[in-house]
Amino acid sequence: MKIMVTGANGQLGQELVKQLTVSEHELFAYTKTELDITNMDQVNAICEEIQPHIIINAAAYTNVDGAETNEELAFQVNATGQRNLAVAAEKVGAKICYISTDYVFNGQATTPYSEYMNVDPLGVYGQSKYAGEFLTQTLNTKYFIVRTAWVYGEYGPNFVKTMLKLAEEKSELGVVHDQVGSPTYTVDLAQFLIELVQTKKYGIYHCTNSGTCSWYEFAQEIFKLANKDIKVNPLTSDQFPRPAKRPAYSVLGDLSLRINGFGARRHWKDALNDYINKNNNL
Repeated sequence: MKIMVTGANGQLGQELVKQLTVSEHELFAYTKTELDITNMDQVNAICEEIQPHIIINAAAYTNVDGAETNEELAFQVNATGQRNLAVAAEKVGAKICYISTDYVFNGQATTPYSEYMNVDPLGVYGQSKYAGEFLTQTLNTKYFIVRTAWVYGEYGPNFVKTMLKLAEEKSELGVVHDQVGSPTYTVDLAQFLIELVQTKKYGIYHCTNSGTCSWYEFAQEIFKLANKDIKVNPLTSDQFPRPAKRPAYSVLGDLSLRINGFGARRHWKDALNDYINKNNNL
């Protein structure tokens, strides 16, 4: 099959490209400079030319705090860009996969969010991603929407790399303990996406690694596995103010995964251990 990946130089995009390169599929990968998804004519021209069977949109505006002051850009990329891809995919008969986020929920739940619970984004980033979801559902008949959270991996900046860097510079730091979620290793997420898009099991999915933790607990586990001697102090979100409000509880339930016959992802601690062992030179 011809699989087209946008945002190919991003954290998830690079992992998708890495895994698809060694698959039997024909890969068409585009970075932001090679394909601006906000340019409808460019999107249509490329889709007409290559006639992909599947489009995975890994391009996104992901600066959660920046979105609060760059609302237009966030919506341009996360909503209009996805609309362009969804319309182009429908035109050539391709399946489309949109990567979304736990930020579409308000974080006030006490049990994991199922795929079909009402959304209520707290900020511009979540609103723009939900707009992308809505446009996908209304403009394409063969869509997958995959929400994920707390993503880290080999490529690009992420929480794990930041913690390991800080461990080299400091002997003590504070991390918020009142935000709970599920870390997600790009290797496991990409494997699921590649498996999913080859099916016709269309719909909304949640995909994170199994288990839950706070950012504080996540940081503690990072330092433990990396053998870093650093003191971690729990902070409240109020002690660490940010321009964009974060959901306090953003654990994503995997109802769709289970009822569609997909296995749960491994526990986040096992995934983190694998990542740190592979990248211990960071």
